[in-house]
Amino acid sequence: MTPTLYIEGPAFWSPQLPGWDCARAVFRGEAQPVDPPAKRPSPQLLAPAERRRAPDTVALALEVASAAVAASGREAKDLPCVFASAHGDLGINDYMCGTLASDPKLLSPIKFHNSVHNAAVGYWTIGTGCNAASNSLAAYGHSFAAGLLEAAAQCAADGQAVLLAGFDIPAVGALGSVVTSRELLAVALVVAPARTERTAAAFDWSLATGTPRPQRALTPAAGALASNAMADALPFFESLARADTESLDLPLGASLSLRLQLEPQG
Repeated sequence: MTPTLYIEGPAFWSPQLPGWDCARAVFRGEAQPVDPPAKRPSPQLLAPAERRRAPDTVALALEVASAAVAASGREAKDLPCVFASAHGDLGINDYMCGTLASDPKLLSPIKFHNSVHNAAVGYWTIGTGCNAASNSLAAYGHSFAAGLLEAAAQCAADGQAVLLAGFDIPAVGALGSVVTSRELLAVALVVAPARTERTAAAFDWSLATGTPRPQRALTPAAGALASNAMADALPFFESLARADTESLDLPLGASLSLRLQLEPQG
């Protein structure tokens, strides 16, 4: 049996839903997406020069991670963290492939530095002074579910809260013809081993074999983000927003799911 765990500080960002308060209200049918869409967030965690150079993946990841930790009331430097992205920075990867094919000597060292999959978690741990364990993972279209499973397993094993952040960006250039990812989307939360005054929901969790159960249809606002590679997070955050209590299957593959039973708190 896996222990009941607790969610603190849900965070969400997309251009149409720039923040959890906005996203929660829209998912509940109490508000409309913002118009015009919000501009890319500017990560205040970074120094001005680094902030200007930070790619979209880093900006998104740091925005939601900072919001989740602030809402949880915890110290970022003390939190182990899991950062999940299906593809990493597709824009930089496209630039690097194009430059290597045309004129390798023009390859930017800064672009290369930001191309690695763990760039965002690296910026996070440096910016917050976090010396706790950090992890960066990818599981294609199941990356949020895999990240949540990893964060839950760490939290249960170590009895310590864990930060989870998930993010993906549009595919561009030649990669856009073979990789399906559109829009900007980032999510985050803190998984905690015990209930606190900041608890948003409790959840029981297990692995379920067999064909994953079909999900409830997404709301139009969430459906507009379904082409992003982090879209497997959308049913989970919609359920949080609506305070749903039915069980939820997040696919980990064709015949395995992370089964969650959410229980709203507060």
